[in-house]
Amino acid sequence: MAFHRLKDKWVLITGATSGIGKACAFHFAEEGSNLILTGRRKKRLDAIRDEILQNQQVDVQIFSFDVRDRDACKDCINSIDQPIDILINNAGLASGKDPVDQADFEDWDKMIDTNIKGLLSMTRFVSEKMRKRNSGHIINVGSIAGHEAYPGGSVYCGTKHAVKAITQATKMDLHGTNIRVSAVSPGLVDTEFSEVRFHGDRDAAEKVYTNMDPLTADDIAEIILFMASRPPHVNIMDTVVLPTAQSSSTMVHRSS
Repeated sequence: MAFHRLKDKWVLITGATSGIGKACAFHFAEEGSNLILTGRRKKRLDAIRDEILQNQQVDVQIFSFDVRDRDACKDCINSIDQPIDILINNAGLASGKDPVDQADFEDWDKMIDTNIKGLLSMTRFVSEKMRKRNSGHIINVGSIAGHEAYPGGSVYCGTKHAVKAITQATKMDLHGTNIRVSAVSPGLVDTEFSEVRFHGDRDAAEKVYTNMDPLTADDIAEIILFMASRPPHVNIMDTVVLPTAQSSSTMVHRSS
């Protein structure tokens, strides 16, 4: 499906080095969007940019930094001359799955500083410019964990509940402008997410998706693409997207 409204738009994607962010980069490029890709791993950003430029007639800029660094977020946005039409706040992570009385404080800080503060910093600096132009679209990558909680997810669920609230409040703060604000809230998606959560333990990560068909990064990127390509008068606030085998955060049907 061709989404002609996205051609020549400038799309900034955080956390673009893997998973949903990387998938978004390729899908938007296929529709003729120009890209501003950010992430912590510069070699991956270089490789993604090179592959896109080999196959698509678009512009691609890359910025390597951690969204936890607010000054780096500001420097990135201030150095961009083009108007940012779409901001995809994708950078985020889960770290650890210990109960609240045993959890590691460093895990908590990573999640809060990335999932909440990083998202807020990018939104703050980009929305200011969007308001001046009275145009733009902010799309936050949330989670089913932003709609319900589960054991071992006290802080991760808390950060994604925050993303849901931030999305709603941002729309209200920008009320009366032409700026759209959206979120997508996926369930199980087979990306590096679980490997990061379990601190590199691949066996533990693989068990999350054993004997079931999880969502893919492409599934979510296609939904984000659909959101962004709606007519200007249409604002999709949120979408909860689960694999068919999943009915809640803790209900997952696995084939024997």
